[in-house]
Amino acid sequence: MKKSSILFACALIASTSMLLSGCGSSTADNSKVQLRFATWDVAEDVDRQQQLVDKFNSENKDVHVTLEAYGKDFDAKISAGMGSHDAPDVMYMWNYPGYANGLEPLDSYIKKEGKSYKDAFYPTLWNYNSYDGKTLGLPVGFTTHALYYNKDIFKKAGVEEPTNNWTWDDVRSASKKILKKTGVKGFAYQMKPDPYDFEMYLWSNGAKYTDKNGNLKGNVNSDKALEAFKLFQDMGKEGIAVATESNGTDEFRSGNVAMFVYGAWALNTFDKDGLNYGIVNIPSFGHEKKKSVSILSSSGVAMSKNSKHKDLAWKFMKFWTNDEANKSRIGTELPVRMSVVKSEGINKKPHYRPFYDMLQLSDGFTPASFIVKDWSKKSDQLSLAFEKMYNPSSSVSPKDALSEVLK
Repeated sequence: MKKSSILFACALIASTSMLLSGCGSSTADNSKVQLRFATWDVAEDVDRQQQLVDKFNSENKDVHVTLEAYGKDFDAKISAGMGSHDAPDVMYMWNYPGYANGLEPLDSYIKKEGKSYKDAFYPTLWNYNSYDGKTLGLPVGFTTHALYYNKDIFKKAGVEEPTNNWTWDDVRSASKKILKKTGVKGFAYQMKPDPYDFEMYLWSNGAKYTDKNGNLKGNVNSDKALEAFKLFQDMGKEGIAVATESNGTDEFRSGNVAMFVYGAWALNTFDKDGLNYGIVNIPSFGHEKKKSVSILSSSGVAMSKNSKHKDLAWKFMKFWTNDEANKSRIGTELPVRMSVVKSEGINKKPHYRPFYDMLQLSDGFTPASFIVKDWSKKSDQLSLAFEKMYNPSSSVSPKDALSEVLK
């Protein structure tokens, strides 16, 4: 799923007017084949992306790529382009179910590259860049989720720091002690979480939103699913956790909570703050396997089905996802190629390793958004149900809150 701060590449825009018009800074050479590349990023991320586009253009005499920065209008412009058969040749992509009919399947291109090409990427990522049995994108960036904790608060409360073996019972126990010793809430969770993200808690408890045929009834309201929903509501009722209207980052930065679950987007912010924090795997529900699972916020690059220059578009896509490009984006995204992670020692860094641990633990799970045909409608219904559950002014039981979703 696209998040505005996940996907990030490398580029230089000549002026603000060019950014607003969606044009890159490099001058097109009409003697070359012209390709269009659409990004959803803005400002500095687009500046860095243009630098990488310029590098590709300088190294290839037969093709010229123009970067088009769509920003918040990305989805509207991509939809309009596909509708008029004028979509960019290559584009960032996350919503594969929504745009599948306008995208070129890539399996034949990947096969020609040989087995080692596909194996260079973390296997979990392919599941998030595919739809209906077809590979529609090459992985560019991702984040899983992990548990952030404030080391200073834990020290002040005299509570041992979390480990990768923690369960949610450990989180509750620590939260009670922290509140008693410091007056700080132990945990922050979202009052209206994104349903796409929240499914990971059901997976971790052996449940899911839907079966393989898209049926929610008997799945989203199963006993294990209700147990996962109830976990956060109970912590809120106990007063040891706080339901936040945002994602928990602000509360964590200000020292008002000791723990929260979030993606890698917060790393740079917390480092700039000088925050004394740690990160571990998402807690498990304490079952025999003690396995926790994370959703992936993933992005890739996809090819328009209507591109007139597919071989050259593929050439650019390979460049955009190669080792050099992956390395150039370190610090703004998590590398997706195993060789880069190894060569740069990424997975050995304490603040990065949990996200890769969770990546490997989360292989084999398919989000409901890739299964349920009317996911947009169901997602909205789930959002309202979550708000009924987790808003302290309502605190409707999970079973009752989900009744509207199942109608």
